[in-house]
Amino acid sequence: MGEILNRRRAETAERVIQLRRELQDAERLCGDLACVYMTGSFARGEASRYSDLDLFIVGKGSSHNRSLPPLDEILIKADLIEATRKLNISDFSGGGEYLTHYAVQELVGTLGTPEDDAKNTFTARLLLLLESSALLGQAVYTEITHEVISAYWKDYQDHKNDFIPAFLANDILRMWRTFCVNYEARTASEPEIKKAKRKLKNYKLKHSRLLTCYSALLYLLSVFSKTHTVSPTDTAQMISLTPTQRLEWILAQSELAGVHDKTRQVIERYEQFLTQTAVPEEELITRFLNKEQSREYFQSAYDFGDLVFDLLDAIGSKNRFHRLLVV
Repeated sequence: MGEILNRRRAETAERVIQLRRELQDAERLCGDLACVYMTGSFARGEASRYSDLDLFIVGKGSSHNRSLPPLDEILIKADLIEATRKLNISDFSGGGEYLTHYAVQELVGTLGTPEDDAKNTFTARLLLLLESSALLGQAVYTEITHEVISAYWKDYQDHKNDFIPAFLANDILRMWRTFCVNYEARTASEPEIKKAKRKLKNYKLKHSRLLTCYSALLYLLSVFSKTHTVSPTDTAQMISLTPTQRLEWILAQSELAGVHDKTRQVIERYEQFLTQTAVPEEELITRFLNKEQSREYFQSAYDFGDLVFDLLDAIGSKNRFHRLLVV
């Protein structure tokens, strides 16, 4: 693996250790009732000094009978805010409005319903499966993750020898397209500085968000291509890996030797992206105000997407799961 990713992983791991040292009271409050999981660059093991911290709180029970008492929830949030400020991590976005407490039954109970988007449980659930890591309450995090997997694998026992994770795959594709639609909806009729900010978000979308979604699909597709089924255990293993670690997993599979060169190219391009974005946001915005530089960045983003597409195509080889992802 490249030096850039190795360094980012080591630095991120050290910062997470520092966070946990500051959050011992919050850890005790979570106990066996709730967990706090990270998403974003900290969960992916690639945080830079300019990265913020994205968190979700999930407890046992339901929305009407949560196991974590409201006052304890407030104390946990206060500890999280204090710890991030002490360690010079950016304040939570939206004034903390996204630092939300869900019950696990909310994550699984809204699955496939119109309320899934309205309550933001869709995002919380998909990020749990695609790019999360437990900050507090590891045992509860593992329990909740398995419960969410089970909700997607209800029909597995009747199809264990040829199970295609269609429900989850469709939700992953919906997640990716939701990211894209949200970007497109906000780009029109904006001042140049705002357009530059949107271009920066789009550039990041076409690297980190794309890899978050498609590394999971690549992993599951690889498993299906080898075994002609995908088990809940396979999915739990996929969840335990970061997006770039899933690419490394592909490199470790001898039967996928034909796609190893392409996989290495994806990793190399992603490391270039990490290097280019490891600067203050103001500097990045200035770069995207420069039309020539902006065009170069977007060309690299399109090239990255082409590589991921080629990799998906090569691994799928037009099998049944591959067809589901395309049509």
